[in-house]
Amino acid sequence: MNVLITGASGFVGRTLIENLSAQNKFKVSGSVRASSQISVDDAYVVIGDIDGDTSWQAALQGIDVVVHTAARVHVMRDSVVDPLAEFRRVNVAGSLNLARQAIAADVKRFVYLSSIKVNGEGTLPGKQYTADDKPQPQDPYGISKAEAEQELRSLIEASPMELVIIRPPIVYGPGVKANFLSMMCWLWRGIPMPFSLTRNKRSFVALDNLVDLIVTCVESPAAANQTFLVSDGDDLSTSELLHAMGEALGKPACLFPVPIWLLTLLARAIGKPAIAQRLFESLQVDISKTRTTLDWTPPVRVNAALKKTADSFIALQRKT
Repeated sequence: MNVLITGASGFVGRTLIENLSAQNKFKVSGSVRASSQISVDDAYVVIGDIDGDTSWQAALQGIDVVVHTAARVHVMRDSVVDPLAEFRRVNVAGSLNLARQAIAADVKRFVYLSSIKVNGEGTLPGKQYTADDKPQPQDPYGISKAEAEQELRSLIEASPMELVIIRPPIVYGPGVKANFLSMMCWLWRGIPMPFSLTRNKRSFVALDNLVDLIVTCVESPAAANQTFLVSDGDDLSTSELLHAMGEALGKPACLFPVPIWLLTLLARAIGKPAIAQRLFESLQVDISKTRTTLDWTPPVRVNAALKKTADSFIALQRKT
């Protein structure tokens, strides 16, 4: 089976290519935006920026399955004038353009890596998002992903190509960036944090678990034209995550109690309500459909995945 991975140099794309390449039943190629993103070019195609005009012809020749991981990702401090327009240019127009060319190239299946932000930004206590919930995206990134899903369904339902959509929550693993990396840096430095009273629950997914599900969706007949949510299957509060990550790093978390209402008020006062939401509110996903439809179980437990992430972080710290 010939598989094309877009975003081959990205956090998910790199590991996905390694996983698929290790299995003899797949012949894998990847696309990147620039030749500087790769060290070898025999299995990669440079396609430039992704938008509605990108040519994918060279990358799609002989391909059976496309896994589209490339995207304009969530940006904490976006500097563009119109973030939504920029997200739509890459994530909506770019994805549709690829899908149209994939149909023309007789690609059999299109696996689209979306985001739990299509569902929304948080769940009520005791509630979980499901794959069949009405989308309620709230930020430009989530809106663009929801629009891309809708447009892809409309385009592909009239074609012989199959569509599979996967919505992950926060993905972590070796090389993780953004907030997860910041958390590890705080723990590594022994910085006290006022989060011991958190009782929220949030779903996360280890990179290895996400990649395993993507591989399943590449080849499973049951995945055709389905939408799946994914997680590690073990939801954690902010304090539980910090304690578990601290143990993995060998740097016990130093947490002290401050009322959550006060921390939330302070975050809003300094214009950071989104940070308070991620730290103190819940976001849980129901992966029962994924388990039953695909006969899939996350292969890596949370503690093992956190340890692998921590070991990579520690190795990098020792080099610097």
